[in-house]
Amino acid sequence: MPLLEVHHLTKSYSEGRFPDDISFTVDEGDILCLLGPSGCGKTTLLRIIAGLEIPDSGKVLSEGRDIRDVPVHQRNFGLMFQDQALFPHKNVFENIAFGLRMQRLPEEEIRERVAEVLDLVGMIGFEERDVNQLSGGEQQRVALARSLSPRPRLLMLDEPLGSLDRTLRQRLMNELRTILKGLGVTAIYVTHDQQEAFAVADRVVIMDRGRKVQEGRPEEVYQRPATEFVARFLGLENLLPGRVVEAGPPLAVETALGRLTATDSPALPVGQAVTLLIRPEGARCLETDSPAENSIVGQVQARSFRGGHYQITVAAGGTSLRFELGVLDGPVPEPGEQVTLCPHHVQVLPAA
Repeated sequence: MPLLEVHHLTKSYSEGRFPDDISFTVDEGDILCLLGPSGCGKTTLLRIIAGLEIPDSGKVLSEGRDIRDVPVHQRNFGLMFQDQALFPHKNVFENIAFGLRMQRLPEEEIRERVAEVLDLVGMIGFEERDVNQLSGGEQQRVALARSLSPRPRLLMLDEPLGSLDRTLRQRLMNELRTILKGLGVTAIYVTHDQQEAFAVADRVVIMDRGRKVQEGRPEEVYQRPATEFVARFLGLENLLPGRVVEAGPPLAVETALGRLTATDSPALPVGQAVTLLIRPEGARCLETDSPAENSIVGQVQARSFRGGHYQITVAAGGTSLRFELGVLDGPVPEPGEQVTLCPHHVQVLPAA
């Protein structure tokens, strides 16, 4: 039985329904990420699960029990926000101990739990430190320690790294997953950053305008986006409208770049309008101008070094496409040069 079940949750506002008929489950020990743009209903979902909002319809079950009428403080769910909400007049120890004292735990147990969570977040020795003298990353670790100390059955994190700079966010997202998995904590993690979601989550639910549009493991979602919205949201922008000219297999689609063959495509009728996704990674430069299957001929508009790869922008067929070429894969064309590229993976999506 899942630890948490969300069934058809809906909450209406003047602008629309956010969330809108959302359902998902969270198994014990799993990290589920709600991923989507700002305003799509992610935070409202957390507040409904926590008991801070009442849905218009739908149910939240915890271990099979409907918890609609269970007060917030009796759910044993933790909630961590982006702004940390630390008490500025309390030191690190007192911030973490606050919730434990509200539970009326013995002082010795409080000290043991505070020491335990400070060790987990790498902040042993900071007990007496003024929270106002901590860096942003240190404050975020204290907020996480405070959320973990009551040992919640479910921990919900709302954009917990959103206020940090990118370098610090990169480091903490990896540490955060290690901490949560090490403790076996069940968690729901909210973010609008796909890289953060993929680094932390076991499973991802992508939301758009209140609705769930795709769910799966991070690898599945990235490798096979279900719609054009999902592809664009994940940063996959090589999208071309086209029309099926051969039902296949393999499926052939006529586009502004010419005829392209789709890999792993469902059977579709000739004449069907579709959108093709050409993945930026996996393309290779051909050393000859002779046409090959799925070859794209264009002119390099820009080239940018990204560490492990170069990103090149290619103008072809009246559109701009971006590709990633490995630094060890051979010479990379300069801006202004004509190039023939052969992408390895072309995916069919429903027409927008």
